[in-house]
Amino acid sequence: MCDFLSSLGLSKFCVAVCCCCCCCCCFCLLLSKSSGPMERGNQTEVGNFLLLGFAEDSDMQLLLYGLFLSVYLVTITGNLLIILTISSDSHLHTPMYFFLSNLSFADICFASTTVPKMLVNIQTQSKMITFAGCLIQIFFFTAFGCLDNLLLTVMAYDRFVAICHPLHYLVIMNPRLCGLLVLGSWCISVMGSLLETLTILRLSFCTNMEIPHFFCDPSEVLKLSCSDTFINNIVMYFMTIVLGVFPLSGILFSYSQIFSSILRVSSARGLHKAFSTCGSHLSVVSLFYGTGLGVYLSSAATPSSRRSLMASVMYSMVTPMLNPFIYSLRNRDMKGSLGRLLLRATSPNEGTIAELS
Repeated sequence: MCDFLSSLGLSKFCVAVCCCCCCCCCFCLLLSKSSGPMERGNQTEVGNFLLLGFAEDSDMQLLLYGLFLSVYLVTITGNLLIILTISSDSHLHTPMYFFLSNLSFADICFASTTVPKMLVNIQTQSKMITFAGCLIQIFFFTAFGCLDNLLLTVMAYDRFVAICHPLHYLVIMNPRLCGLLVLGSWCISVMGSLLETLTILRLSFCTNMEIPHFFCDPSEVLKLSCSDTFINNIVMYFMTIVLGVFPLSGILFSYSQIFSSILRVSSARGLHKAFSTCGSHLSVVSLFYGTGLGVYLSSAATPSSRRSLMASVMYSMVTPMLNPFIYSLRNRDMKGSLGRLLLRATSPNEGTIAELS
């Protein structure tokens, strides 16, 4: 991907991304040094939340540990293979696969925000997370969740241009625009997450610090506050509209134009090519928004946290795990490149064995 990235104006791109990372690091440093708002008035002095998570039974905990560890390892391995496959094959150095590699990286970070802490808690039989740790988890969970959302929107726009304006695709989706779209997604996600997280710092918390979840879900944290959460709710709804509804509207508009163009295609070969071009992305979008909607409906419909907990597992763990399978199994180019990558990785070992024998 070096030739594609070099034409992005990579130095400026890397500087901007580094600035986003520096903002994240400064935010984490600020939280780690602050004592938090929980040492004033009648609030608790412990400053720790309890993540109630899943079942209390030790045998069930062991089963869940093995299951979630397997899911996490598959997620990391699958998405890393996607990134390595795209970067190692010059035929995949196109805007669509450039966006896909960024999506895979975001999925790795998204899963790594919550799963390792949950695995540590299960292994150590500890359900505690500090106030600063909780806010850091909220920040990165929101940031990478929003980044996933925006990258899917960018990929929908890429498919819209490829199908509706194929003759102008290389001119419209030039490397500079691709870099700006990814950079904009990063910046908007970080700033939006920073805004939502900083509003939690103004809250005070009482003695009940139990979160019926396996991670610090922002909505569950707000329920524990003794302060007025009106501003927090306004910010949350605003962020949902700007980083949720608007991107979804863009995706729906893009696919409405895509389907309109597909219906005008007369040949069966053209129809198959058009559907195969956007089939993988449409599957990932359906999975991402379907599980996200399931989290919202399950938490809004029933006061029980069990359904919300299982929906969150689907949203935060299963979706990042399935994305590499969807793109590798439904995409002929990815399957071929992945096979060649694995063949190159195993062939040196075979040559060494042959020499030793």
